[in-house]
Amino acid sequence: MTLFRPLLTLALRRPHRIPAMLGLAWAFRARGWFLRFPFLPLPPASYTAWRMDTAYGDPRAVPPQDELERFVVWAARMRRRM
Repeated sequence: MTLFRPLLTLALRRPHRIPAMLGLAWAFRARGWFLRFPFLPLPPASYTAWRMDTAYGDPRAVPPQDELERFVVWAARMRRRM
């Protein structure tokens, strides 16, 4: 299972988090994303797998909904401080 479904659920349950989620997606975008199909600023799969492996010990792990929301909020706060 990918992170798409939990992120979509978060966006539907808490629409006020969408700007923070978009900022996070932009911060994690792959270099040259505009040159490769599907032409979306998505993080590299290898980076996402590494993040899940270091956090949960499994590259295919999906974080719990509340933890995902806390990370989105935390990341938005950290970007504002820069």
